[in-house]
Amino acid sequence: MQAKIRNIDKKLLSDNWYRLYKYSYDYCRPDGVWEKHHREAYDRGNGAAILLINPDKEAVVLTRQFRMPTYVNGNEDGMMIEACAGLLDGLDPEECIKKEAEEETGYSISKVTRIMAPYMSPGAVTEILYLFIGVYEDDMKTGRGGGNEEETEYLDVIEIPFKKAMQMISSGEIKDAKTILLLQHVALYNLLNK
Repeated sequence: MQAKIRNIDKKLLSDNWYRLYKYSYDYCRPDGVWEKHHREAYDRGNGAAILLINPDKEAVVLTRQFRMPTYVNGNEDGMMIEACAGLLDGLDPEECIKKEAEEETGYSISKVTRIMAPYMSPGAVTEILYLFIGVYEDDMKTGRGGGNEEETEYLDVIEIPFKKAMQMISSGEIKDAKTILLLQHVALYNLLNK
């Protein structure tokens, strides 16, 4: 089904960190009446995220980093526990996430499984986030991780038991949507059972 819109006007409002656009358009309501709508959309490009799992240890690798938007919206210290993620920057999603995994966690992952590609905040952000699962073993650690300083990334790499990670969702220690989706996918499909 094609959206019933016409006369789209796109205006750039900001090109600072990413791009913020204002869209004005005519929208056809379900009753057939056309009306004028105005919406803003933040375009930061598409991204990819991966949850690294170790079935033998029943553990996962996550990162911890400061996130300013959460700080200004009530997250007391601004720190977030998250799955490894990054923007595609012109790369294929699988290629991107392997690069990000090594950069952020220090693990060199050769095989990843794509599980879904949701819009993360469709009311305001254009981004599609490609979600992956990757199995890691201790001998795949090729670097220290911690992110790319040129991109002002300063990450802590944390390995935690899967059961504890699931409890951290309930306790509110893990609040990041992509991370919750990935952890729940692992639980739903019993991916840590050998």
